[in-house]
Amino acid sequence: MDVDIWAWVGDIQRRLQEAGNTGLAIALGDLPAQAYEGRYAQLDVVAPAVAGEAEKLELPWLEFYARYWHLMGRIGDRAQGAVALGDARQLVALTEREDIRDCPAVPAAHEALAIALANTDGPGYAAERLSLLGSALDGVEPASPAFSGLTGQYVAALLDAGRAEEAVTYAEAAVERLRGAEREASWELAATSARALLAVGRAADALTAVDAAKDFKADDPVAKPHREGVLRALILGTLGRTTEAVQALPDLNVISDHPRVFVEWATTVRLLSGSDLIANSWQLGRVLRQWIDYFAMMGGYRARVELALVAGDLALGRRSVWQAESLAAIATAGMAELQDAEGLEERIEALRTAAAATTPPEPPGPLEERVALFDAADGFNADPEQWVGWLEPLSGTDFAATRRHTTTLGFLGYPARGADIYWDMLVVRGELARAEEDDIAYLAGLLIEARQDERLEQFAAMLPDAQRHLALARLHRARERWQETLTEAEAALAAGAGRDARRLIAGAAQQLDDNARGAQVLREALDSGELEEEDIWRMIVLATCVEDWDTVRAGAAKIGMPIESTEGPIEQEMGLIRVILPAPDGGQREVLAVRTGPATARLAIPQPAGMNYNAGDVVVFDPQLLEPVPEDPKERESFVPPFAGVRMLRPGGYTSYFFDGAAPSEADWAEFNQVLAERGWPMWVYSDENYTVTHPTTGERLPGVFGWVAVPPGVTPVEVDALLDDATERWVHPLAWLDLAREIGVEVERHERIVKEYGL
Repeated sequence: MDVDIWAWVGDIQRRLQEAGNTGLAIALGDLPAQAYEGRYAQLDVVAPAVAGEAEKLELPWLEFYARYWHLMGRIGDRAQGAVALGDARQLVALTEREDIRDCPAVPAAHEALAIALANTDGPGYAAERLSLLGSALDGVEPASPAFSGLTGQYVAALLDAGRAEEAVTYAEAAVERLRGAEREASWELAATSARALLAVGRAADALTAVDAAKDFKADDPVAKPHREGVLRALILGTLGRTTEAVQALPDLNVISDHPRVFVEWATTVRLLSGSDLIANSWQLGRVLRQWIDYFAMMGGYRARVELALVAGDLALGRRSVWQAESLAAIATAGMAELQDAEGLEERIEALRTAAAATTPPEPPGPLEERVALFDAADGFNADPEQWVGWLEPLSGTDFAATRRHTTTLGFLGYPARGADIYWDMLVVRGELARAEEDDIAYLAGLLIEARQDERLEQFAAMLPDAQRHLALARLHRARERWQETLTEAEAALAAGAGRDARRLIAGAAQQLDDNARGAQVLREALDSGELEEEDIWRMIVLATCVEDWDTVRAGAAKIGMPIESTEGPIEQEMGLIRVILPAPDGGQREVLAVRTGPATARLAIPQPAGMNYNAGDVVVFDPQLLEPVPEDPKERESFVPPFAGVRMLRPGGYTSYFFDGAAPSEADWAEFNQVLAERGWPMWVYSDENYTVTHPTTGERLPGVFGWVAVPPGVTPVEVDALLDDATERWVHPLAWLDLAREIGVEVERHERIVKEYGL
């Protein structure tokens, strides 16, 4: 986005803050960071809220700004394609409105649409991208911050159009124009230029270009290190400098959350896979299969086909013939989604030919012993890819082999292939009557995972009542249709389905906020021996939500947790915990709390104004630990276990007030803490040792402190002001509580002066 916009952003933030809309002002400045840092849960909540508020306030540029950053969070690192195309086209249409067309960031919308088109099918949309970007570049001078971004996308479109030599020439001319304007190319433009050089066989020049751009400013600074590492590794690998390439290539765990580099990373791994320095394992194959599915869901049609071909080559390197054949079929199916499939049919046929010429590894024993050998295999060292090939001759005829073969296929990311085998066996060849419950459950699971919903419904219609309703309930649960899940699970239970039905009922009831029903259905089986410990904990959580303390106590007794009281709410101190709660911006907050029961805790830390919870609130949490207990005894002593918050149980009614200023002496601070503690007013410092304020006369930096004080119901703002005033009046430097002063209209000017003089 045009960086000239930042002066405008700062001005809008000031105006919003002065109008008392502090939350919107903060959110406005944080949108780019959310997009770049991968805080997508926050971005998906905040950006639409900002856009909606901007529309209400009749700030069209702000609406455009929010919608732009939301889109960038989708098409940037997440590399969404067809699923984002509609929104990208709407953003361009928005720039044609009279009240937006003069916004300096308008060219960014055209760049965003070009990115979305490239994500969908780069070569297929190359002509449209060149036309779009050519129009956007018309009249844009190198001095404009929009120039590098638009030019980089134009070079990428030329590459996708098969015009690599022209891409090199265009990029070089653009860099020269930037130099003439005393501007530096963005890192992204330099990287695209390097790819163009690589495409024309000038790998050494490409490496020189990447080296020269090492310190260039990036449009996406967070992504630059891993994107640069992947590109450098690809170039070095092309040059035959394998050891250096492997060293430069980011590890899988580094790039696993960055779909934008998936194809280039996988291509580089394929290039280097002949070396002993890089592992071509079944685990890699499983990850690549997940990436293929990701692009299928996101409409990254070209990336899906390219990854299938790369994964197929790597599978043959592991002599996994069945997988290479499956990937060739995926690539063939993916061609139908492309605008331009030129050259792909030949590549797919080459993969099939290579698969036919590859001999899979010898099986570990005779056919009749395969199942026993599979069961005896080392779970850590066994290769599931090879076992799929070894079990295949028995699969579809022998029930035991079919179970193992098809579930392994599902584990590796090929549920549709497993479902076809089971379907042929049970339905087409009529073996359903001989099938066990596990066979029915496995086929249903494979059909659901393969998203073959109609086939699942057809299969369910062939089953007895309990199994039919269970299968349909599982389908509805997978698609998050909670009322339908509950209805089918209730029918399954009535037909005698047992524990599985109870679990489905409890889960759906919780989603529908019918916690009483969820707790009841589990308690009915509490003494039957049918439930496992995880079921009892779920019952405790559900019962706690509706304050059914008898059921909570029954569950606690069953798992051996002592409860001191015998009736009424459970209120006993059981140590400190961390409760993970949602923040209004879509993120999460970790709040220190005192555990008061099996699934309850009282929050101990004051929260900023605008939160939906505060100190004194009693919340329900899920008793499943979010982090393992440390093995080291010393670490274990200071470990405060984290749990996911479920819901508010009873609000404490506390109100928080913000304070800010220069830090006092240790003695003054200790006295301040004591005064608040005597009144039972929780206080928490949110600043750290790096926070400083400005001395009003000398200008030197002073240690600062800011935080929140929470007061219980019945304490008036006037009382809070009076206590803070008395407690801090002898401090060398005054403390400010401007929001509180404004609320009660007391000494507002004094607090405003403190804020200004100390630069708070």
